[in-house]
Amino acid sequence: MDSVEVFKALSNKTRLQILSWLKDPETHFPAQEQMSLDCHGVCVGQIQIKCGLSQSTVSEYLSLLQRTGLVTATRVGQWTYYKRNEEGIKLLEKFIQNEI
Repeated sequence: MDSVEVFKALSNKTRLQILSWLKDPETHFPAQEQMSLDCHGVCVGQIQIKCGLSQSTVSEYLSLLQRTGLVTATRVGQWTYYKRNEEGIKLLEKFIQNEI
C-alpha cells in the first residue's frame, strides 16, 4: 500500500462520498439487477449520476480508488461495476493504527 497515494485519493470530498455510498449500495443507488449488486457492485453509470459530475471525472476518481486498492472493478460486457475492497480498507485501518 502506498500510503501517500491512498491519502491523496481520500483528500477529495467526492471520492470519500463514493466510498461511503459503496459501503451500503442498496441505500444509495437505485435498484439494479440484484445479482450485479451482490456479485459485481454498482455500475459506473449509477455512480456518475449520483455524483452529478462528468463521466470522465468519475472514471478518473474510480480509477484512482482502484489503483490505491480501496475499490475493485469488474467488467461485465460493456459495463464496469465497482465495489469497496474491504481488505484494502482494513489494511488502511491497520496502517493508521500502527504507523500514525
